[in-house]
Amino acid sequence: MSDDKFAADKKAQELAGPEGGFPEQEQTPPGLSTDLTPFPDHGEENWVGRGRLEGLKALVTGGDSGIGRAVAIAFAREGADVAINYLQEEESDAQDTKQWIEKAGRKAVLLPADLREEKAARGVVDDAAEQLGGLDILVNNAGFQWARRDGGLQGLKTEEMDRVFKTNLYALFWVSQQALSYLKEGSSIINVSSIQAYDPSENLIDYASTKAAINNFTVNLASELGEKGIRVNAVAPGPIWTPLQPATKAGESMPAFGSDTPLGRAGQPSELAGAFVFLASPAEASYVSGTVIGVTGGKPVF
Repeated sequence: MSDDKFAADKKAQELAGPEGGFPEQEQTPPGLSTDLTPFPDHGEENWVGRGRLEGLKALVTGGDSGIGRAVAIAFAREGADVAINYLQEEESDAQDTKQWIEKAGRKAVLLPADLREEKAARGVVDDAAEQLGGLDILVNNAGFQWARRDGGLQGLKTEEMDRVFKTNLYALFWVSQQALSYLKEGSSIINVSSIQAYDPSENLIDYASTKAAINNFTVNLASELGEKGIRVNAVAPGPIWTPLQPATKAGESMPAFGSDTPLGRAGQPSELAGAFVFLASPAEASYVSGTVIGVTGGKPVF
């Protein structure tokens, strides 16, 4: 993205404001950051690193845009080398993210692959560890949803359910299992849950179910890996302005997106980065495992 377009979209973001919502818009899944109006804040201009992840190696799935991009930028500025996985259709977003990682003086590794395929999912982990020279942090961020206009369970189609479950759960299991070959004492796995695990929407019944399962997976794996000194936690976002929203929901729902939170607005991807940095830090979160941190704009996570 050019500096002029970045500045213009940042201005549009400011004009939208917490109470202004977002313009009506739709994209074709998986969606691109550069097609969003306004452009999201991933911390490009405001995240200041303090060396909390110095020398560590991280893999972030779904790291090209949205929450994944914000995490990748923050990790790099905290001193980590970062590999990001993404779909081939998201290459332009991935290249943008790569530039921000490299501007922070860290190594960036791009790993396009569809994690719904087991061989590809496991290969991403192997390639990340090989090209980074190890692996200390795994962020399972890749996810998919589809908000159907035709209601809840009756409107659910098997092919839609397959995409959601394979992206959100099968890939999570395969990637995490493969990562155990590289993670060691002091390493960290961070999964991405959702407010949907606690306050599910009828038209996201399959997506919400996967997020509830991720909470269970997180606690279960934390118990298993505790004796190895590997911590496992999750972050549960509320409504966050990412390409996934206009790519998987009705365009007319965008103006009100996030307005039902106690803070009255949707969050920006950069507003989640701190939770991930904290959980990834071997010093700051050394005794934190098996927990879910909610970043929801005030919606309860319990």
